[in-house]
Order: sequence, then structure tokens, then C-alpha cells
Amino acid sequence: MHNNSILTASEIGVKDESYNKSLGLHGIVTMVQQLQPDASVTVNYPDSDGQPMADNTKQFRWIVVIKENLELLFVDQADVFVAGDLLWYPVEGDNTLRQAPDVMVVFGRPKGDRGSYRQWQEGSIAPQVVFEILSPGNRFGEMLRKLNFYDRYGIEEYYIYDPDKLELTGLQRGETDMQVIEETNGWVSPRLQIRFQMTDAELEIYRPDGQRFLTYSELGQQLEQERQRADQEQLRANQERERAERLAEQLRAAGLEPDL
Repeated sequence: MHNNSILTASEIGVKDESYNKSLGLHGIVTMVQQLQPDASVTVNYPDSDGQPMADNTKQFRWIVVIKENLELLFVDQADVFVAGDLLWYPVEGDNTLRQAPDVMVVFGRPKGDRGSYRQWQEGSIAPQVVFEILSPGNRFGEMLRKLNFYDRYGIEEYYIYDPDKLELTGLQRGETDMQVIEETNGWVSPRLQIRFQMTDAELEIYRPDGQRFLTYSELGQQLEQERQRADQEQLRANQERERAERLAEQLRAAGLEPDL
């Protein structure tokens, strides 16, 4: 009678082969598991790339003008976020994929302070409009990399202004990729509804109501002029009131009751 506890040579061979295969499969599984990223590892997303916001005063002035005027334009819309020189991380888990547009506008996201724009924490909404202001230090390769980044991660409108050469380049998303806007002089942004106008001196940008984007100094002068007009109107009103009071006193002195 065959003893079930004793294996034949052929059975040993089958077992060895099966065992070896299981060992090989286990090794492969182990290797795959080792190659999987550790979800428990925290990825650091720096708030700064170590680069200056601007290379010169002209570039800085234009960044501030565009950013602050866009803030004013959308001040009453709680779901429009405008930022300047803010790092944008489009992909969670990869802190090397990033750009800091000079100015970016995001529709569908609330206003508020941020250390960086982490898209997966922002409803997966990418900025729709980006501005870059060129300086002599910008290089073609750098600008090409930025264009590829913005194209890849969903920008709808991209505007590049060179204040030294007085050149405005615009790109708009087509069916598959970013397409150059043939004529930017007089162009109205589909998203922002602002109009770009090139003059012999510089670029002018106009709000939908026809008001020109102003510098901080111009805004201050405008506010001062409005304050002076208000003071003058108040002065005239006070003078009219005093004149009416004097006339009323004269009438009472003459025995007449003024009809006030």
C-alpha cells in the first residue's frame, strides 16, 4: 500500500518547480511593492523658488499695475482669485512641476492669502489667464519652457509684454493647444473683458467700463482730485447754507417770517 507521507521523485520535482515559481512570483511582487511610492512620505511644496519677483523697476511696475488693477476689477466677485508671483503646483506629489507667473487669474476660486497655489487643493481648477512681463534677463529657452508648461496644464489665455520693445504677444487656447493671437492691438480678453491698446509710448489696458489701468501714483492722484472736488462741493454747500441763514435773519429783522 502506498504511504501518503512519502513523495515520489516525480512528485518532488513537481513540488520543487511549483515552489520555485511561487518564490519567483513572490520576489516580483516584493520588488513591485518596494518600487511603489510611500504614501506616508510628506512632500514639501516651497512657497518660494528663490528667484526675484522682478529684475528691474519697469518690470516690477507693470506686474503691480496689472495685478492691482485686476484686483480692483474683480473686487466684488468673491470667486475670482488674482495673484502675483505665486508658485503654482499643478500635480500633487511632484514639487518640481511648478511655475510662478508674474500675474495669474483664477475664476471659480475664492479670494484669500495663499503660500502657493496647489491645484489639487483648489478644486483641480487651473489658472485661466496668465501674464508675463519680460526683462532683459529673460531667455528664449526659459520662455519656451513656460509656454510648454502653461499649454500642458490648461491655461486659456497667455499674455507676454515686453516694455522695452513695446511688444505684446498673446496666445489663446484652441481646440488642441495654444494659438497665437494674430492682432493684439485692440484685442479684448474673452475671460477678463479688458482691452489692450498699443501706443507709441507704452501698452494701455482698459477696463470694460472704458477706464484705463492706472499706476499706484495715478490712482493716488485720482483719489486726491476726487477728495478735492468733494471738499469744494462741501464748501459751496456750506456757503449756500450760510447765505440762506443770513437772508433769513434779515427778513426776521424786517418783521417778516422767512419761508424755509
